[in-house]
Amino acid sequence: MQKPVFAALCATLLGLAAGPALSHATLEKSEAPAGAAYRAVIRIGHGCDGQATQTLRVQLPDGFYNAKPMPKPGWTLETVKGAYAQPFDNHGTQMTEGTREVIWSGGALQDDWYDEFVIRGTLGADVAPGTVLYFPTVQECADGKADWTDVSGSKDVPNPAPGLTVTAGKAGHGHGHGHGQADQAASAGPVVLGDLSLSGAFSRATPPGAPVAGGFLTIANGGAEDRLVAAHADFAGRTEIHEMAMEGEVMRMRQLPEGLAIPAGATVELKPGGYHLMFMELKQPLVEGETVNVTLSFEKAGEVSLPLAVGPRNAGAAHQGGGHGGH
Repeated sequence: MQKPVFAALCATLLGLAAGPALSHATLEKSEAPAGAAYRAVIRIGHGCDGQATQTLRVQLPDGFYNAKPMPKPGWTLETVKGAYAQPFDNHGTQMTEGTREVIWSGGALQDDWYDEFVIRGTLGADVAPGTVLYFPTVQECADGKADWTDVSGSKDVPNPAPGLTVTAGKAGHGHGHGHGQADQAASAGPVVLGDLSLSGAFSRATPPGAPVAGGFLTIANGGAEDRLVAAHADFAGRTEIHEMAMEGEVMRMRQLPEGLAIPAGATVELKPGGYHLMFMELKQPLVEGETVNVTLSFEKAGEVSLPLAVGPRNAGAAHQGGGHGGH
């Protein structure tokens, strides 16, 4: 490659690297469907006129509910609660208030460094497609601040707030602002969430004092690739996505911190001895014959509440597809 051409290419690449993604506070994903779970990843690419960012404040918009910020090592995390403009139906529970501002402080993000700050929540199912939800963001430094709070939508302002454009939600998205999803989840048939069909969900009875239990189901994907990114159950202190796999001659269990991929057009089975949900720090025994609920969060399809039928403790292969130790 000739030197002038190479120099021009380098200049172009440097120009791209110094573009809006790093010069402003921006969101990693600028679009998401109504009713879906959304990870607001705030990208910070510089400080305040050469100074390090010591505090980051993010205001949360109406229409973004049940927000949970991710802690960052070396930073102090605070949240400010407030009333929602409209109540949010969280799996049958009306939420009238929640986190409205998130503050990370006590850090030192240098002017020539880059970092991301994450807040996970749910977009209201009733947010109209085309609506832009803004996350006004302020960086505070030792002797100044960088203000990203303009919500006018103009591209010409020097301090635009990070904006998320809400797209149309799919049928079955969200938390069921009504009774359709609750009735469906209570039935014996599959639970449908967008292009996903969830069926055969079960767990096993546990003895009193048992610390863990497993959760199993089948996920059929009739659309584009998705990912099971998180799960939550009220009866457990925490819920993780796990895999059992052979390492040499030893079967080992490990957490999948990035979640479980659900390929396009594929069916993924969570079963004893393979992929499964792990309910940890159980708050109560799981009783045979009862039904418990777990909330599953998918990267694209959103969230859904799924009933798990609790089967016998020693069900075995005939009932539950094979052994999995005590899980």
